Amino acid sequence: MENINSWEDIQWPEIENTVYRLQLRIYKAAITKELEKMYKLQKLLISSKSAKYLSVKKVTQDNAGKKTPGVDNKLIKTSKQRFALASRIKLDGKSLPIKRTYIPKPDGNERPLGIPTIEDRVKQMLAYLALCPQWEANFEANSYGFRPGRSVNDAIESIFLGISKKPKWVLNADIAKCFDRIDHKYLLDKCQTYPEMRKQIQAWLKAGILDGREFAFPEMGTPQNGVISPLLGNIALHGMRKSIDNYINSLGGHRANNRQATTFVRYADDFIIMHPDRATLENLKGVIQKFLQPIGLELNPKKTQIVHTYESSGKNLAGFTFLGFDIIQRRRWRRMRKAFYKTQTDQILITLITPSKEGIKRHKGKIKETIRAHRGVSQKRLIQKLNPIVRGWALSKRSQSSADVFQKLDAYLWLHLWKWCKHRHRKMPKMKLKNKYWHSEGKNNWIFGIKKDDKIVSRLQLHSKIPIQCHNKIKGTVSPFDDNLIYWAARTCKNGRKNVQVVHKHCHLQKTKEDLRTIQKQKAISKKKRIRT
Repeated sequence: MENINSWEDIQWPEIENTVYRLQLRIYKAAITKELEKMYKLQKLLISSKSAKYLSVKKVTQDNAGKKTPGVDNKLIKTSKQRFALASRIKLDGKSLPIKRTYIPKPDGNERPLGIPTIEDRVKQMLAYLALCPQWEANFEANSYGFRPGRSVNDAIESIFLGISKKPKWVLNADIAKCFDRIDHKYLLDKCQTYPEMRKQIQAWLKAGILDGREFAFPEMGTPQNGVISPLLGNIALHGMRKSIDNYINSLGGHRANNRQATTFVRYADDFIIMHPDRATLENLKGVIQKFLQPIGLELNPKKTQIVHTYESSGKNLAGFTFLGFDIIQRRRWRRMRKAFYKTQTDQILITLITPSKEGIKRHKGKIKETIRAHRGVSQKRLIQKLNPIVRGWALSKRSQSSADVFQKLDAYLWLHLWKWCKHRHRKMPKMKLKNKYWHSEGKNNWIFGIKKDDKIVSRLQLHSKIPIQCHNKIKGTVSPFDDNLIYWAARTCKNGRKNVQVVHKHCHLQKTKEDLRTIQKQKAISKKKRIRT
């Protein structure tokens, strides 16, 4: 650290390890409720050069919005600018105004976004590095949105486990304008932080908003698109599961069984509650509304509904849509199972989780628009544009029942590629057109790619070539800050193979799976020796 005189001198593995070790200590202090120790460690982290360097790197190099300026129209592009920003950055309790922009929503409305300046984003990242381990020690196990180590697939798997044995009623809820209506005083009191940090968070919440030529000061809400905004939103909604459990415990019967029958999953401001009894869900809806009232929030009546996973009720069909997936239960075809597997099961229903129809429609529209917009480019350029779109969407949906959807999307993709070829060569015969753009490899005669020296050097990624892979749900309240490298190594390891190099995404400790097992055995042996002595 003493020999760093420029941005190029920084050794990033060492910097990330230093920050991660401090975060581990903050997490442990939060677990044991040692608040004074935790505040001292957070101040140490914020004042450390390692955290400042890492914050600048994440905002100006890693973040997708690094090319979007704030109200000052300044961007940090060079290494000299990054090093100078890291040298002068500090949490001083001040904030520059936020630039307001709007993006379209699927329902036709517009979502307001607040874009802070680059310097404020770096300050927010610095505060996030200190506050995240504190709240990871307190957050509920059923909260999955915008948290390290937790994803959409964890939330969907939690839903599957909740209804795989028995169909249930579902309260599919949505909070109306969640990030725009959070009460500032309630949020600041709930943050439970030291005065300097509280003053800085208050400055970000009260920062002026520049909308075109109009200037306004917000009295409620958190600025969307800020680095720290998702964390503040999770802090505001923390405790929802506890209020549900308090009501469930007041019901008759065995308390543990009642809590186990209730499944609660929250992803940011979207959440669902599942229970076998509809009347109980109606009462829980009132409990949630009472919980949201002091925060300044309320449920969206248009998007909040109670449905059943298997049976239709009135105008509501069976099943529901959550986080881009359609979830429904259908009767299992027992006769076919008996014919093939010679076994019978007591389970008469099967849970189907597939990509949502609206999501598939948007993905098709993006494919079609991309192909039409690149009619005049070369085949290689078109493949470069399509591959990230196809691969990114398929990887995000491959953990569910998506095989049939992938094949249908490949057929849709082929149809528009054929139209693209016909538009370029209107008079070319079909077989010659096929041989020009599609090539053979083994038994596959329809590979859209470029052939050079009898080898396909560039090919189009197909949805069906992404293998369907089951997702292992995260266990309970475990966190990347609990220093359990064995668990996180096994979670990131591919198919449980041995000698697979595992890179811990927070501390960047490169160890094989066998090395981690050896470390665990050595710890157990040393513990036995201490007990004997």
